[in-house]
Amino acid sequence: MKKQILISLRNTLSLGVAVPFLLALLSACSLPRLNVATDAILYIPEVVQGNFVSREQKEFLKPGMSRMQVREVLGTPLVASVFHEQRWDYVFTIRRQGVPAQSFSLSVWFKGDVLDRVSGDELPSETEFVTKLVAKKSSTKVPVLEAKEEDLRKFPAPVRKADPAPAALPLPSSYPPLEPAKR
Repeated sequence: MKKQILISLRNTLSLGVAVPFLLALLSACSLPRLNVATDAILYIPEVVQGNFVSREQKEFLKPGMSRMQVREVLGTPLVASVFHEQRWDYVFTIRRQGVPAQSFSLSVWFKGDVLDRVSGDELPSETEFVTKLVAKKSSTKVPVLEAKEEDLRKFPAPVRKADPAPAALPLPSSYPPLEPAKR
């Protein structure tokens, strides 16, 4: 008899826990969703990741340049693999709000310590890159600030007190030395 009561109690408790849990899960499905397109304006910061390499920098590279010269022109490579010592990779992406992400890559190949060849994407010039970063701000019209005479009469005119002239203190006849006396 006690065993049947315990089994019945266990089933009741498990149902008492499982049913509210399932109801809570199902009620989450009916929560209103935020429509991002109409309800909120999300701010996505402009992000430039990696080493920016311009078209002018790529055109400056000539076969026969040393690794140090290439590093001075392009900067430190983003990827310099131990397994591919003869190749440096420069990758950068630009992410702006409302514009698909743009990704650019450039690979520099060496023979020994001398530049052999350069391959990669068509890179933007420095001016093109800067214009992509400058956000075009919407011209918001600033309202004209005007006060009518009757509005101004509501406030008392400020009263200015005359500043008393500071009392002239006599100047000292001598000043202490700037450096301590040498002994």
